[in-house]
Parts: sequence; structure tokens; C-alpha cells
Amino acid sequence: MLTALRRLAGTWVAKILFILLVLSFAIWGIEDVVRNFGRETAVAHVGGQPIELPEAQAAAQREMARIARQLGNRFEPDENIRRAVAASALEQLIAERALRTEARRLGIVAPAGTVRDAVFAIPGLRGPDGTFSRAMLDGLLRSNQISEPQFLAMIGGDILRQQLGGAVRSGAAGPDVLSAPLLAWAMERRVAEVVQIPLASMPEPEAPTEAQLRRYQENNPQRFSAPEYREAAIAVLSPGTMAAEIEVSDADLQQAYEQRRAQFDTPERRALRQAVLPEEAAAKTLAETWRGGADFPAIEAAAAAAGGSAADLGLLDRAAMPLPAIAEAAFAAAPGGITEPVQSPFGWHVIQVERVEPAVTRSFAEVRDELRREVAHDRALDLAYERANRVEDALAGGAGLAEIASRFGLALTTATLDAEGRDPANEAVALPVPDAQKAALLRAVFAARQGDPPRMTEMGDAFVAIEIRGVTPPALRPFESVETQVRTAYLADARRRAAEERAAGLLAAIRGGRPIAEAAAEAGLTVQPIGPFGRDPAQAGALPPELLAPLFEAKPGDATMAETRAGFAVARLADVLRFDPASDPLGLGRMRGEIEQSMLNELEEQYAVALRGRADVRINRQLLEQVTGR
Repeated sequence: MLTALRRLAGTWVAKILFILLVLSFAIWGIEDVVRNFGRETAVAHVGGQPIELPEAQAAAQREMARIARQLGNRFEPDENIRRAVAASALEQLIAERALRTEARRLGIVAPAGTVRDAVFAIPGLRGPDGTFSRAMLDGLLRSNQISEPQFLAMIGGDILRQQLGGAVRSGAAGPDVLSAPLLAWAMERRVAEVVQIPLASMPEPEAPTEAQLRRYQENNPQRFSAPEYREAAIAVLSPGTMAAEIEVSDADLQQAYEQRRAQFDTPERRALRQAVLPEEAAAKTLAETWRGGADFPAIEAAAAAAGGSAADLGLLDRAAMPLPAIAEAAFAAAPGGITEPVQSPFGWHVIQVERVEPAVTRSFAEVRDELRREVAHDRALDLAYERANRVEDALAGGAGLAEIASRFGLALTTATLDAEGRDPANEAVALPVPDAQKAALLRAVFAARQGDPPRMTEMGDAFVAIEIRGVTPPALRPFESVETQVRTAYLADARRRAAEERAAGLLAAIRGGRPIAEAAAEAGLTVQPIGPFGRDPAQAGALPPELLAPLFEAKPGDATMAETRAGFAVARLADVLRFDPASDPLGLGRMRGEIEQSMLNELEEQYAVALRGRADVRINRQLLEQVTGR
């Protein structure tokens, strides 16, 4: 048999079959390449250079994470927001590519040394001693989900942008023909005569009848209606409740302890003070002075006099110190000791060890309960995902929420509630989710439609299924239950109408030619001269802010009226105090600078638009839909 197989292996038929087999395995190994051959894989092309889908997706994810950090729990991205963020992230990549294309055309580069200096100059990357901190850079990269080469490329892009933008911006200047009128407009002051009619001064309105109150309630349904209520069944599958089901053996706990030992080890930490000087001789002199008993303020003064600086570094462990030589010296010194000068790229360092906190290791027995909770929670997370899939299958099979909650151990709540989470008795409904998730759960309840089958939805660490069993639309509350509120609102509106009529009568009298003082006295009101005041509401003094805009639109002698927070106010513009720009050279210079800055920004924006137009940008709209990762 073996002899026959050897003879067969030597034939041409066997060799051809072998070649075909090799080719099939080769194609299988590069399946993606073969399958995508001839297909477009770039989301956009800029100047002939592609922006591939993974790069655009990573940029969109970073932008989404940045927005989420800024807005916190308020940020609830839907599909439209994801598309907008993806498009914005792609436009940023396009602008960067267009800028680099123009820089290459002009032969402009960002040298490595310049990029390094720019990184070292970033204030947010400096440690307590004021020097560059590698640990802070690593943290920045992690939090923004970018690699170091990507970060350096971004810094290089900023340098190119400054070089190109600086050339464009250098020709702008704020013209006096524009600066002077704008300064005169901004510094103009006005004087007015003001009469205020507060609501509190209005006489008590006539007591309304019940028929009037009922009609008032019907005419203002939005103020006296019960909100929409929904009867909802809410089932929650959370790791917190499932953790109680999980048994963790002592062997598992011991293994977890060994794996997480660093979590329970606190390294030695030292309270350090440091002086950095440019010269070794000066550093040695300062070290001797420090050993001689000089206090730290004296060391700070001596360091500054020698062209250096001193700082209290606080409590640090060895890993928090970015310079190994400095860390070695600091952690080799005795408590209370002063090190010999140690050289680094930043100068000569002298360090004082104020105190030492020794390393502490918590034993297995000390952390057993904490470790048991963590391991149980981690396993519960995995179990929750697996069980959520089974729940989803059961829901698709037509099982009810009550049955599913009982079978899979879900927390089930049935409640009638409004969008604020309150029941018809205005009591807060206990919801089976943490407080941080309650707003999201209520939004989901009021976004669901009655009759739709429940589906599992991920919400934080938990999975939630919602079934809407009934919807009660908004309706007028029974008159008897809101009679007091209706009466109060009716009387307040009556006072407001009376104040408005009084103010309108005064305004008509002034516009009819009567002096404001005479018209006000006849109405039993007082005129208050106010001014000079400017356009800034914070500096308008006693002038109601609602009158500011109308008075700056009025001509001298004109009268106007506005509703204020306290009632109504009628005002007559008494005088306009023009401002001479030539009297304030400094103000004119500031205005010229503001105009120039605005022009510079506009020029830079127009330049970016021009670069984009020149770069022959082509966007693949179909692939852009995939950037959101949805």
C-alpha cells in the first residue's frame, strides 16, 4: 500500500493536485485580501492619499469619548448624533491631510526636535516639580485612546498649522475706519427716566366665581392637567443581583489574590522636596546649606537666586518619578536626608526626604471578603451576558415578562408612573436600577410603544426589558383637586393684566405729548432717573435689564415699555452721551486688537476651506455610514 502511494505521489496528476491544495490554503489565508480586491476600502481620499475605515472609526470613537467625558450622564448618543460625530471626525482628518499636503508642496516640515520641545512645553504634561512627566503623557494617551506615534503626529500637525497659518495671518490688521466706530458704539452711554409698576402694588382683584375659575382651568390645560401616565412592567437582569447566586471557592479566591497581588500592595512612598539648579557647583552649595538646617523658604530663595527653582513634590512612590536617576537617589536617601546633586536633562537636582511611608501588603485574610465580592461580580458580568441572550430567545418565543423573571431570576417591577418617575399620588416610584440609570430608564419607558414585544436592552452593567401595558394620556385634573392652584393663578393673572393696562395707559400719555413726570404723578407713580448706563446688563445699575435693548434702539425723547420680573416698566430716553474714540487711545488699541483677532480667525478659516478645495477631496458615503460602528 505504501509503495503504491509513493508511486502515485511521483505522477503529474498528484503534483497538480498538490499545487492546487497549496493554492487553496494560500487563498484561504489571505481571504480578506482576495475578497476585497478591487473594492474601495478608504472612507475618503485627500490629495490622492486615503483615509482608511479603521482610522476614521478610531477618530470617531475618540471624539465620542471626548464628548461623553464633557457631558457625563447627560450624553445619550442616538443614531443621528453618532452620524454627526463621525462626519465631524472625518472632516478633522480631511483638514489635517489637506494641511500636510500643502506643507509637502511648500517643503515645510516639523523637525523631530521641534515636536519634542512642543511636547515638553505642554503645561498639562508637567509633574509637581514643573518638569515633563512621562507618566502624565501615558495617562493622556490612554484616556484619549491614541498611540504615541499618533500623538506626535498630531503635535507635528499643529506645528505645521502654526507655520502655515502664521503666514496667512501675518497680513491682517484692524483698520481705524472700523475700530473707531465700533469703540464709539460700544462705549456710548444713555440716560433714561423710568417708571416701574410692580405687580405687588396692584389692588386685590375681585374674587372670582367658581364658573370663572373652571373656565380659567379649561383655557390653561397645560397648567392644570395630569401628565401622561404609563403602566409598565420592567424586568432587570443585573450582575449585582446575580452575584448572590455565585459560589466562589477558597481556591478561586487564593488564585485571584495571586493574580491581583499588585492591587493589594502599596509601595513605599516618600514625601519629597526638590531644588533644581543649572550648575553643579551651585547645587552642591545649596545641598550644604540645606544640611545645615536651612528651612524650605530659604532654600526656595537660594534656588531662585542661583537661576533655578524649588518645589514640594508631595508624597510619591518610585514609579511616579519619571527620571530613574532622580528616583534612585531619592529612594536611597535616609529619612530626613539631603541627597548629593544628581544630574538630569533639566539640570542638577537636590532632594530632601521629609518622611517615609513604608510599603504595605494586605494579607489574603484581610482582603478575603473584598476579593470574594470582586470575583463574584466579575463572574456575574459574564453570566449576565450569557443569560441575557437566553432571555432574549425566550422573549422572541413569546414568553411573558413575569414568567421570564421567575425562570431567569430577573427583578420585576410593575408600576404606573409619569416621565418624572412619580405615580398618580405624586409619590416616587421605586425603580429596580441604580440612581445613575433612572433617567435613562424613564426615557426608555416613554420611548417604548404599547403593543411592542419587550426586548432586552443594555443599560450600564444591567439588561432591561420593558413592556407597556397601558397609556393614560394627559387630562385635566378634577377641578376640586386643583381649585386652590387655579385661584392663585387666576388672581396673579388679574394683577398682571391690571399692571399691564396701567403701564400701557402711561405709555400712551407720554407718546401723546405729556411729560413723563406729569403723567406718572397723575397715575400715582414715581419717575426714577437712571444713568448714564452702557450696553452691558451687568453695569446697568437700577435699570431693569428688559429695558436695555429697547432704550438703545430708541431715539432721544422716545418712550418704550417692557414686562419685567417684578411687573412692568415704562421708560423715556432722556439723553444719548456720544463717545469720542480719540479720547481713549488704549481703548481704541484694544478694539483694534479684537477686530484684528477676528479677521485673523476668519482668514485662517478661509485658508482651511481653500486647502480643502485644492486637495481634491472625495468621500465614500457608503463607507462613511460604517464609521459610526453601528
